[in-house]
Amino acid sequence: MRLPTTHKRKILVIASLLSLIISTQLLSCRKSEIVLDENFAFIIPTGWPQPFYNFEQNPVSKERFELGRKLFYDKQLSINNSISCGTCHQQFAAFAQIDHDISHGIFDRVGARNSPAIFNMNWNTSFFWDGRANHIEVQPLNPITDHNEMGETIENVVVKLSADARYKPMFQKAYGDETVSSQRILKALAQFMGMMVSDRSKYDLYKQGKASLSAQEQSGLLVFEAQCATCHKAPLFSDFSFRSNGLPLILNSRGVIDSGKAAVPPFAAENLYKFKVPSLRNLKYTRPYMHDGRYTTLEQVLDHYAQIDPNAVNLDPLLQNRIILSPVQRADLLAFLNTLNDEAFVKDKRFAEVQ
Repeated sequence: MRLPTTHKRKILVIASLLSLIISTQLLSCRKSEIVLDENFAFIIPTGWPQPFYNFEQNPVSKERFELGRKLFYDKQLSINNSISCGTCHQQFAAFAQIDHDISHGIFDRVGARNSPAIFNMNWNTSFFWDGRANHIEVQPLNPITDHNEMGETIENVVVKLSADARYKPMFQKAYGDETVSSQRILKALAQFMGMMVSDRSKYDLYKQGKASLSAQEQSGLLVFEAQCATCHKAPLFSDFSFRSNGLPLILNSRGVIDSGKAAVPPFAAENLYKFKVPSLRNLKYTRPYMHDGRYTTLEQVLDHYAQIDPNAVNLDPLLQNRIILSPVQRADLLAFLNTLNDEAFVKDKRFAEVQ
């Protein structure tokens, strides 16, 4: 049966309106997933220690956070506008760079170390594998100005952002006027990174009485507490110290042996081959492991600790007798470590790039 032309037009109009309404609702839903409410605040998880950085000189606001998020994913922070912070710190990899042993920067330049994961940074007393930065607001200057990473100057970043009309209202909302300055850039980045709290793993729920561990995970927790907890102290699963874990000395991408913390002035022989103790949270997402990404699996990591050379230079005394586990203990420990993965964090829309 053929419909009259007027009926066809009505149907088309109704269909178009329905399509518009549905599209608008979908866009609204997508947007609402990343819009922050007016009560946006930094909350210390229950039972956690006080953070080293507490925003006292950088009051938290959703406007500064949103500016920091925009900056984090902006490739204008690199000299050829090709690399952003988010390039080497990917959310699905807990803000590390999955499957990259070492970082890759501008002009296909290669770094010398694995990109550290970014979360729970407010509790860190220093940054990078060698601790060369001691403040979260200073930390971004290193990758921005590093020859092999972003190769830019902060002064030129200020010039580029000042000429970008998209930033004028963002700086206005965040700071009260449109002025772009290095201090404001760094404080906004600190807000974004500092708000990246990973505290919703199965282990966290277990500690809150909202989940239970399996028998194997419970056994793994006991192995962890006996063998690993001194350096990887809960709830952050790092004590943020610098230690040598006896890794075999090999040439890095620069053709030299990485001296670790000893590379940070003033030189001290006792710092040779010492690197920052990484958190064991989110290991599922942050492979490969160690400062140079030499191990692709946790099984290889455990193999290393069972085979440490007791004569390694500056070997941490806690590792003098190695960590030798039975097959059952290894399986239990790996099961426990899996409870430290925070899927909610790697999927949190607040930290995703907004186009």
